[in-house]
Amino acid sequence: MTKAELVGMMAEKANLTKADAERALKYFLDAVQETLVNEGKLTLTGFGTFTVEERQARDGRNPRTGEKLSIPACKVVKFRPGKDLKDAIK
Repeated sequence: MTKAELVGMMAEKANLTKADAERALKYFLDAVQETLVNEGKLTLTGFGTFTVEERQARDGRNPRTGEKLSIPACKVVKFRPGKDLKDAIK
């Protein structure tokens, strides 16, 4: 599904215009990003939990040349689905 398709679905289900649905999605995504940057964790009960975790530096290989390279430490966002989402997917 693309962002445009998601906006269309939101507009239809919430009886909004596509412009209002797109604005709502933008504000939601901005709020999620801001929360993860500032607090490192966001829990949407029943849906799941987003967390920011530190990935340690490690050694890797270039798959083309086989040359060793160093992969620096970084932060990554992880998602753990909630019970309602798990049950819906089954």
